[in-house]
Amino acid sequence: MTLPVMWLLLTAALVLFMTPGLAFFYGGLVKSKSVISMMMLSFGSIGLVGVLWVLYGFNQAFVDGTSNDWIPEVLGNPFSDFGLQDAAKAAFEGGDGGAAAGVVLASAIFGATFAIITVALISGSIADRARFWPWMLFAGVFATLVYFPVASWVFAFVVNEDGSTTFTGWVGQLGAHLGFDVSTIDFAGGTAVHINAGAAALALAIVLGKRKVGFSKEEAQPHNVPLVLIGTAILWFGWFGFNGGAATADGQVGLIFVNTMVAPAAALVGWIVVEHFKEGKATAVGAASGIVAGLVAITPACANLSPIWAIVLGFVAGGVCAVTIELKYKIGIDDSLDVVGIHLVAGFIGTLYLGFFAIDTGLFTGGNIDQLIVQAIPAVAIAAYSFVMAFVIGTVIEKTIGFRAKEEDEIAGIDLALHGEGYAIN
Repeated sequence: MTLPVMWLLLTAALVLFMTPGLAFFYGGLVKSKSVISMMMLSFGSIGLVGVLWVLYGFNQAFVDGTSNDWIPEVLGNPFSDFGLQDAAKAAFEGGDGGAAAGVVLASAIFGATFAIITVALISGSIADRARFWPWMLFAGVFATLVYFPVASWVFAFVVNEDGSTTFTGWVGQLGAHLGFDVSTIDFAGGTAVHINAGAAALALAIVLGKRKVGFSKEEAQPHNVPLVLIGTAILWFGWFGFNGGAATADGQVGLIFVNTMVAPAAALVGWIVVEHFKEGKATAVGAASGIVAGLVAITPACANLSPIWAIVLGFVAGGVCAVTIELKYKIGIDDSLDVVGIHLVAGFIGTLYLGFFAIDTGLFTGGNIDQLIVQAIPAVAIAAYSFVMAFVIGTVIEKTIGFRAKEEDEIAGIDLALHGEGYAIN
């Protein structure tokens, strides 16, 4: 087994572990009578999206394109190797073809973990009121029509004869098509994962409306803070694989790991500083939320910032997100667990920040405004596409089979009504 394949498989395991971590994080934040339901939305995503990715999602996302294509294939070809049968046969037969198939299969499992957690992230915006099977329907359709093609826009690439890679999606080709000497930077998914999920979360929060009980600062108290902290720890641990899995050189992975440590650490500080001045105290949930905001912000930028600028990014992201999560109460959109206020906002911050401070190409680090332009266009385009598609998909489900739980079940707690299971601390 080659080192690159081993690295991809190891980091894939780390990233897969993040989704149960997300389930713990979200589960601790909701009411005790809906924690099973909340966690099932994440575990349901693992099951459904994981299967769809292997069947056809990988083929959609990693299309064969050329550097001359503006959009190589909008939705890819889901039947080019349905169920990875050709890759599996080549791997079984061995030889040079088997080695190449091993890389394909390792890449497929690594990509699957990204697809899974992107969909799972969205569920936090509809906590305490979403029905499970309509959510599964949404997850499957959203993955197929939104995440899989967006992943191709951002991540699809071909390997050149000299071993270098050329990104073939329209995001990867944007700089060249605009005549710039720079390309869009999104190393680990600031646009494809976090802006994508955050925009979809905003759409679903609008479609499902406010909770009957719990939409206020006083009512929205986490039922289990230690569970939130456990989930945060798992997320941070797995995020080293999330950011580092695509690294191709020792120096690059070293820089990624340093930035993945310092950015969320600084964001923790930024969040609790704002919290102290706003509320007079620093909370454990605030510290955990700051860590997540910093992790989100560093995701697109992890390989292209010096550690000093990564610290600044983290501090800014933590402070800004600590303020923006309060806006939902003013505008009346019930983003239950702050998916919009953290993932959408910090995703935009991290993506646009590269336009100013990316090593050698940022506006203030030796470049010009070109890097900012190629960062802003995909961020806005993906946010708009994700929002519109999620709104349409969610609305169709709500108007047909119903997405939201019954009012009496929502008030009583949806765990027993939807899953026949309860949760209690004895």
